[in-house]
Amino acid sequence: MRGKFYKMGSGKVMGFFYDISQIPRGSGNEDKISEYLESFAKDRALFCIKYKNNNILIRKPASPGKEDVPGVILQSHMDMVCEKNNDTDFDFDKEPLNIYIDEDFVKAKGTTLGADNGIGVAMTLAVLDSKEIAHPQVEAIFTVDEERGLTGAMEFDVSEITGKTLINLDSEEDDEILTSCAGGVRINHSFKYKKIKRPKDTVCADILLTGLQGGHSGMDIAKGRANANRLLGRVLFAASREMEMNLVEISGGSKDNAIPREASCRITLEKAEKENLELIVKEHQRYFAKEFKGPESSIKLDLKHVDSKCDKVIDDESTNKIISAILLIPNGVISMSNEIENMPVSSANIGVIETKDDEVVISIAARSSVASKKEEIISINRALSSQFETHISFHGDYPGWSYAEESPLRDTAQRVYKELFNQEAKIVAVHAGVECGIFGEKIPGLDMISIGPNIFDVHSPDERLSISSTEKTWKFLTELLEEIK
Repeated sequence: MRGKFYKMGSGKVMGFFYDISQIPRGSGNEDKISEYLESFAKDRALFCIKYKNNNILIRKPASPGKEDVPGVILQSHMDMVCEKNNDTDFDFDKEPLNIYIDEDFVKAKGTTLGADNGIGVAMTLAVLDSKEIAHPQVEAIFTVDEERGLTGAMEFDVSEITGKTLINLDSEEDDEILTSCAGGVRINHSFKYKKIKRPKDTVCADILLTGLQGGHSGMDIAKGRANANRLLGRVLFAASREMEMNLVEISGGSKDNAIPREASCRITLEKAEKENLELIVKEHQRYFAKEFKGPESSIKLDLKHVDSKCDKVIDDESTNKIISAILLIPNGVISMSNEIENMPVSSANIGVIETKDDEVVISIAARSSVASKKEEIISINRALSSQFETHISFHGDYPGWSYAEESPLRDTAQRVYKELFNQEAKIVAVHAGVECGIFGEKIPGLDMISIGPNIFDVHSPDERLSISSTEKTWKFLTELLEEIK
């Protein structure tokens, strides 16, 4: 299989992509991929710094005739989102991805592919490895932990960086040149609860919501996709109004920046209410099928009465607070742009719900291209925290990237794209976090764009990378490097 990837077009890009797909590299587990990048540089006698947090900087001298051209920074992140189908047995911490070719696409069996941002890493390695490409000095920045809050970029030591032009390779549509993006913040609500004795004459039931598309909490938030955590909250709220019930546990999603595809809970209820709960679940199955007809045609809501020996449940007050909060915490698109058609300004994603020994934690990824709107989401969550008496915490706060009125790099990229493909590239903003905003703050005057090949359904097991689009983007990147003055 490795040889098949190396024989594809686009230089050695697909070969390097295959190699890094064999290295576990979920966010927070970047030791091995960082070591691989360091070894890559040493094998080619390239300047390299491996930082304590596993960030990597590799510098390659300019090709002959390009020594007097200012250097260029190529930037990508080495970590990936680890999502798998419910029926897929896979250990992201230890196993290589099982990637394969399906016509024009590279996919992974039952898991995310990691093309976000593995293909950016692979393109950069192909540039660093090449002896044919004409380019100025290249400084390759590989960051860790982008997917959990861009912490690798925030912690990156730029004291060794000399370039003032940056090409980020974390975009996902090959006819676009990204020139601005949203900022964001992660928000956690912790609900401390008491374990109480299970009420007498109660039975247990499991409710499971599956079959949703999921997707990227920024790129896909405006596509009408359902959030499994929110929908489960609706079912539970309806049930709580009809009967006495207690949560035993609740869970949904696995990453706060991925729209959750599945959610489940176990509850206790009086035996006499079993049929009533069945009716509520069937009713909501009909609601959801009608509401999300089209984008979520595979949505499935299951109820199973179980013979559980659990003798402790979450107390009544905490049960009600948790269910109510799932309905009240902002989720989905909150505001839209008045200037860019179909572009969200602010949004939030209830990405993860997790039950621990004495607390239930709800984790949210909030985004906004307007700082004051991000503060609005924070304020709403603070107000809800006060009402529900949660412990609220914030992390991974990162800035947006504002559109630059003047950008020689953007102008050159537009010209090169038109010359290569005989059409205009789209100049776009995106409702997602890319690391450009952080590096723009760290390096004043940095001229930046972001490009990349077509990748579909990122952050989900349906993720797939277009092979022909990768070849197109590789051609664009190499020509752009040659044309930068």
